Amino acid sequence: MKIATFNINNVNKRLPNLLRWLKRSKPDVVCLQELKCAPASFPEKELLKAGYSAIWESETSWNGVAILAKGAMPVATARRLPGNPSDHQARYIEAAINGVLVACIYLPNGNPQPGPKFDYKMEWFSRLAKHAAKLQKQGHPVILAGDYNVAPTDLDIYPTKSWAKDALVQPAPRKAFAALVAKGWTDSLRELYGDERVYTFWTYWRNRFERDDGLRLDHLLLSKNLAPKLIEGGVDADVRAEDGASDHAPAWIRLR
Repeated sequence: MKIATFNINNVNKRLPNLLRWLKRSKPDVVCLQELKCAPASFPEKELLKAGYSAIWESETSWNGVAILAKGAMPVATARRLPGNPSDHQARYIEAAINGVLVACIYLPNGNPQPGPKFDYKMEWFSRLAKHAAKLQKQGHPVILAGDYNVAPTDLDIYPTKSWAKDALVQPAPRKAFAALVAKGWTDSLRELYGDERVYTFWTYWRNRFERDDGLRLDHLLLSKNLAPKLIEGGVDADVRAEDGASDHAPAWIRLR
């Protein structure tokens, strides 16, 4: 099984990029973030034509998450992150696919910080940790995939001080990510790449992609019973180089 996560940054605007990548890369499961489309505007027909069934939660102009599956219909098990009934932002969706539970995550950015947006980020992170612990106890094979909006360590951002005040690199979300991993989740790309720098996001500013000045914000965490099945993984950085590309590239893993 090949599973990918891709912050598409407007699914309709970048649909040609997405379809080209799906045809070339052939993932079995894809978690998309930042759909930025009204629920009725999600390109379900085009994706079906490409061989992918989908479930999604979206908002006009903001947020939005989807899970695509090749040759299978994702069975939705959750459409919001539990723990705060008043939170209606489309940032979490979860589905069972061929015996694996897949969660698609779009964690809040948190900027500017300090402030209410950063507080919301940390509250959301806390709820995610509680829900992840519950999933672990249930004993299902689980993948927590998505844009976490955190570069976990200095190894996950190019050498610079220009991001020092950004919410993506603050001690609190980094600590929250480390605590989540410590509860029995495997950060699959870091497991595979060791101390090698690998990035999934490059801003549109000042030729950051061309200079490979990136950050690793997109993560695929594996439950204890899935971690031993990890074979390989990577980042399809060439997708970021295309015309009209998202500022993220797809990150993927393959499981036995």
